[in-house]
Amino acid sequence: MGTTRLTREERQKRILQIARARGSVRVNALAETFDVTGETMRRDLDGLCERGLLHRTYGGAAALSLTHEPQVWDRQRSRVNERQRIGQYAADLVDPGDAIFVDCGSTTTFFARALAARAIKVTVVTNCIPAASELGPAEEARVILCPGEYVAGEGGVYGPETIEFITRYTVDKTFIGSGGLTVEGPTDADTRSVWIKRAMLERSERALLLVDSSKFDLHQFEVIGPLSRFSDVVSDRAPRAGLINALKKDGVGLHEATSTALFAP
Repeated sequence: MGTTRLTREERQKRILQIARARGSVRVNALAETFDVTGETMRRDLDGLCERGLLHRTYGGAAALSLTHEPQVWDRQRSRVNERQRIGQYAADLVDPGDAIFVDCGSTTTFFARALAARAIKVTVVTNCIPAASELGPAEEARVILCPGEYVAGEGGVYGPETIEFITRYTVDKTFIGSGGLTVEGPTDADTRSVWIKRAMLERSERALLLVDSSKFDLHQFEVIGPLSRFSDVVSDRAPRAGLINALKKDGVGLHEATSTALFAP
């Protein structure tokens, strides 16, 4: 069927499309469709389920809603090495004396941990309780925790009070995560989170998106904003050509963690 040349990433993207169109998928049928072994297909489904993109069922997997997002504690246990590298690289982009926003998420928590280890003077405004906890003991860090409604599954606070509080500040840099990254812009499953991200983006000079490569070309419920609203993307590796071209077109710098910038804005 002309699918044997697909890379693992391309194959998994097609699996997601099929699952969302049909509601569920079966290992045997997918193995035949893609001309791979059942074991290969089970590994693909396991990987997609570990990323919170499908729900494993007996003999296959079921699609999840575009508004579904695994709890932050579960997300922190997946792709740990990649997120640690992204967090470390992004922390090195903070200049002493910076004021920054940090939104709620698993990758931004790794970023906060790496930033605390740098022991530089920095002011951090965040709605993320795990990030505040990481930075709190850092002697040179001033941490301002936003008010709002606590959402346990996200480990942070949200709502109108949070957004109003954010509008009081203007910062040098914003560091946010997202559930997906497409040529239309970063996407996310949770509208509450999207509004927080947008508020932070409006009040910062430079906006940096921290996203691991499993999020490339992944559409979730809502687009946070256009690519042009971001100055930089930090990831563990480069995306496919189409997304690279879109980033270049909109003047967004791309950084591969542990490497130099692939291209500057």
